[in-house]
Amino acid sequence: MIAETPGYMQEVLSVAGGVLDPQGPIAAGNAQILINSVGIMLVIVIPTILATLAFGWWFRSSNKKAIYLPNWAHSGHLELIVWGIPLLVVLFLSGVIWIGSHELDPAQPIAQGGKPIEIQVVSLDWKWLFIYPDQEVASINELAVPANTPVHFSLTSGTVMNMFFVPQLGSMIATMNGMVTQLNLKADQIGDYYGQSSQFSGSGFSDMHFTVRALTMEDYSKWLAYVKQTGQKLDEASYLALARKKAASSVHSYGSITRDLFDKIAMRELITEGNDLQDPKQNSPKTE
Repeated sequence: MIAETPGYMQEVLSVAGGVLDPQGPIAAGNAQILINSVGIMLVIVIPTILATLAFGWWFRSSNKKAIYLPNWAHSGHLELIVWGIPLLVVLFLSGVIWIGSHELDPAQPIAQGGKPIEIQVVSLDWKWLFIYPDQEVASINELAVPANTPVHFSLTSGTVMNMFFVPQLGSMIATMNGMVTQLNLKADQIGDYYGQSSQFSGSGFSDMHFTVRALTMEDYSKWLAYVKQTGQKLDEASYLALARKKAASSVHSYGSITRDLFDKIAMRELITEGNDLQDPKQNSPKTE
């Protein structure tokens, strides 16, 4: 029987924080792009709203001072304003997005914080499997990481396409069957953060959420030790049993894993319903 994590690890969190409450450098960059984009767009939105109200008030039927020009057809000055301001808005938005897309590239390592923790992510129906290859443990619907330490994720799907997203840490990214995507995140503060699938994937989609626990290094080591002592082994047979059970799962863990399990999942060598779309020998997984 798979070992369950202790009661305090099974709390269902009601997390109010979102993309505007960043708790890591990537999320902070994403939030800044959002704020800058809204500010730039308000430059045209607010004057347009005010001008609409002003025109409606000035050209009311009771205002005899308003000039009626039935034959008016063109004004170069108005054309300059109507086209010039939106063009500037588009240019500014393009610059903000272009710079941000390069600075916050999901595959780009985070420079500060030391050597990253390696975690492999597999989306299943309807749960998340997190594999720690260096520590040789795994967990379901619970992602423990040390705070102030970069984390490098390799992500794939054992079923249909999904989206991995931790709003307070940033960078939503796809998990796709037969492909491996890369993501780098870091939690700056100790705490619990809500994670979810942000793409509809079937009837159990609403259950595809998980908790990210950013711990001190000491508590992270204790968590690893607890998992190793209490969890059973995640091998090919137990993975297939887990993947074929199309239902939500409680938080639990595995104290040991079969090496290269993630690679076999990504290569479609472990066939389950939903990932047997083609012969696994024909194509190697693509990496993004």
